[in-house]
Amino acid sequence: MAQFTRFAGLSMLGLMLGSAALAQGYPERQITMVVPFSAGGPTDTVARLVAEKMSESLGQQIIVENVGGAGGTLGAGRVASAEADGYTVLLHHIGMATSATLYRSLAYDTLNAFDYVGLVTEVPMTLVARKDFEPADMAAFVSYVKENADSITLANAGIGAASHLCGMLFMQALDAPIVTVPYKGTGPAMTDLLGGQVDIMCDQTTNTSEQVRGGTIKAYAVTTPERLEIFPDLPTVAEAGLPGMEVAIWHGIYAPKGTPPEAIEKLSAALQAALADEGVAAKMADLGTAPSPAEDATPQALQAKLESEIDRWKPVIEAAGVYAD
Repeated sequence: MAQFTRFAGLSMLGLMLGSAALAQGYPERQITMVVPFSAGGPTDTVARLVAEKMSESLGQQIIVENVGGAGGTLGAGRVASAEADGYTVLLHHIGMATSATLYRSLAYDTLNAFDYVGLVTEVPMTLVARKDFEPADMAAFVSYVKENADSITLANAGIGAASHLCGMLFMQALDAPIVTVPYKGTGPAMTDLLGGQVDIMCDQTTNTSEQVRGGTIKAYAVTTPERLEIFPDLPTVAEAGLPGMEVAIWHGIYAPKGTPPEAIEKLSAALQAALADEGVAAKMADLGTAPSPAEDATPQALQAKLESEIDRWKPVIEAAGVYAD
């Protein structure tokens, strides 16, 4: 028995030393960053921006892999079940929190299936419409939508997408059900908005800013507490009397539960370095957002954010009574 105990102890020590040595050399090969939405969408844009700069700090390339479907839960599920070695990470948005209620039979436990790397950014939302939509300003827009809710179409990128969540808040704030048209991604939804096949949409500035500047869609308001520098003439939803509609689409990076702490530390440091880069900040500013400060690009800040957002969205989703399964 003593021999067995000694052998078991030596084996455990060997595993610990091996794991420590592996973590010290991390990363030794490329890292995959899973984005649980289609390529070209707002979350994909954020991911590719930070992945490039994180690669420089880590000395290994981070490749972005798009695993769309089921409101982001397919990609999240893949990462939850991936080997916890630091070579597979997830960049997800606010849907990481809302899916915990939207999906009543998830294949993973949202709060306990992941380790946390840090927050990346919080992207504002814009209320937009086809370019020839009748109302001239936000006040007229609110009145018009209330009066014509049964004949207006509200596009979104699918259940659990940022545009879907913002649309739910909008209908709740107006206390008016609107005919919703779900798409398989932001791209198709925006294409139909541009073509006039749908009337309105609520989506991230990373997806709408270029179209608004170009005049191909009409913008009415932003969902932030204050006006945005890139759209100084657009009122906030609070100015329009809809304070309960304030929302930003926050993004965070996660790793499978059990990832070596040393790997998490290096990933978080690389994220902080990327977000401190002036080029990254400038590109985010063009998209109407900004990098998270260093104190938010940490495991602790992301975990706290996820927990609080699950609590915030649970009653909203339950009140709507619309689930994804």
